[in-house]
Amino acid sequence: MYVESVPNRNSPPATLLRESFRDGGQVRKRTLANISDWPPAQVESLRRVLKGETFPTDGDNLNIIRSLPHGHVAAVVGTIRKLGLPQLLDATRSPDRDWSVAMIASRILDPQSKLATARGLGPETATSSLAETLQMESAPADDLYHAMDWLFARQSRIEDRLAKRHLAGGTLVLYDVTSTYFEGRCCPLAQLGHSRDERSGNLQIVFGLLANAEGCPIAVEVFAGNTGDPKTVASQVNKIRQRFKLERVVMVGDRGMLTNARIREDLKPEGVDWITALRAPQIQALVAAGALQLSLFDERDLAEIEHPDFPGERLIACRNPLLAAERTRKREELLAATEKELAQIQSKTQRAKRPLRGKDAIGMAVGKVLGHYKVGKHFDIVIEDASLRYQRKQAQIDAEAALDGIYVIRTSVQPEVASSEQAVFHYKSLSTVERAFRSAKSVDLKVRPIHHYLSDRVRAPVLLCMLAYYVEWHMRRALAPILFDDHDRATARTQRQSIVAPATRSPKALQKVHSQRTEDDLPVHSFQTLIADLATITKNTVVLNQSSMQIFTTPTSLQQRALDLLKVPLRC
Repeated sequence: MYVESVPNRNSPPATLLRESFRDGGQVRKRTLANISDWPPAQVESLRRVLKGETFPTDGDNLNIIRSLPHGHVAAVVGTIRKLGLPQLLDATRSPDRDWSVAMIASRILDPQSKLATARGLGPETATSSLAETLQMESAPADDLYHAMDWLFARQSRIEDRLAKRHLAGGTLVLYDVTSTYFEGRCCPLAQLGHSRDERSGNLQIVFGLLANAEGCPIAVEVFAGNTGDPKTVASQVNKIRQRFKLERVVMVGDRGMLTNARIREDLKPEGVDWITALRAPQIQALVAAGALQLSLFDERDLAEIEHPDFPGERLIACRNPLLAAERTRKREELLAATEKELAQIQSKTQRAKRPLRGKDAIGMAVGKVLGHYKVGKHFDIVIEDASLRYQRKQAQIDAEAALDGIYVIRTSVQPEVASSEQAVFHYKSLSTVERAFRSAKSVDLKVRPIHHYLSDRVRAPVLLCMLAYYVEWHMRRALAPILFDDHDRATARTQRQSIVAPATRSPKALQKVHSQRTEDDLPVHSFQTLIADLATITKNTVVLNQSSMQIFTTPTSLQQRALDLLKVPLRC
């Protein structure tokens, strides 16, 4: 092998790594690599190595002056560029766009505060090769905040472009909401509300996520913390029809969100179809009216029914026996725990020394227990000044238990568009949005803690997390063969006995979990541990005989497999 410089007309010469070989009686040559982008010192060092020259190895002549974690940066930044995300943010490169891309990448690599992120990108305090890879100059944390404002001002255009890319003219849209608690009390969005994090005493914000049928995020919107789920629907319908200009849309939403009022006032006037589910009182009413007979589930787990309260709609009744057993178990545990606590309160009213007295005091103790376990509706409780009596409402408990595992899908979509099984599958697809929430709130991207005072400064980090999850979503799909994720879901669906039954993993995925090895006999990773593994590929700045060059750690078989699956180069 040898290094050859080839003239290139009016452009700089091309520097190629070549080798000679004999073809019959002729000597030919072929190009192994184009190293035109290498620094001259690095090219000269390679040329000397290929000539067989030896290099001194003492510390005075060979020094590694900097090593930065790089492999995970190459994976994330390579995916960002392959997705065209910088151009999606803005067609023209600018410092704000660069910082926005850096913050999106940082949410995946190492989510931290803006101050820590800025410090990790500085040349003297860099914790990875991210800034070098993005060819960015250092900047203080204030520049990050300015970039957040710049990014938030472009949110509508970014979402419009994502919708154009991932949503067709007639499509299905998944929508769900979550909440996360807040630090501080100065932001107008921070309000007390229903906490999904069991932090009812904390102020919180609510945000809703729109995704396509496969769970790819499209748009996100932040609401005040006291906003009820149904009140967020109108703005999403307007976004879908007016901004995205989708002609035929099916919105899939949770039973607590797409209520009768929202369907009547928001969806029907805009011509938007829906897939949702009935709430427990509505199911009980169907049973009481005889429209839903439990004998339907003696030989099958899915059946379509009709009721005049839902004209022009399809009701698909389902029963999952495993879900029924789990709900029965959980109810019994909660009832038993409540009885145990009530018995302790009862004993306090009967003890000889300092007995618990007064309806108010006893009522407060009882209310604390009922509020904790939330099964107070199943008890008859009598509180007097010096006593407490309680017993189960067994008939009511039995009536509720009879409906365990039963849920009813409600949809306006006609059978020729989506069969009963497909409608149930689409409703269950909401779990992909819940997975995005888990990633954003705790597992990967860590939207918390939130300290900002200004409403737009709160909305901007949520947008950053959505865009980071957009990158992660595509990375997970590409990396599925070496992750614990199921990479053969098509087979898993064909082997599923019923759409009502719990989802099962494919044989290939089960084999990965059992053996902890991939089909290529490589270790299986979670997404987080794979990112940590890739980070062990370092970018080393080496000084040899006063010549500086950069050398990358040779990837392991697993690391190279990950880069190949993502189709990104290590040198990016």
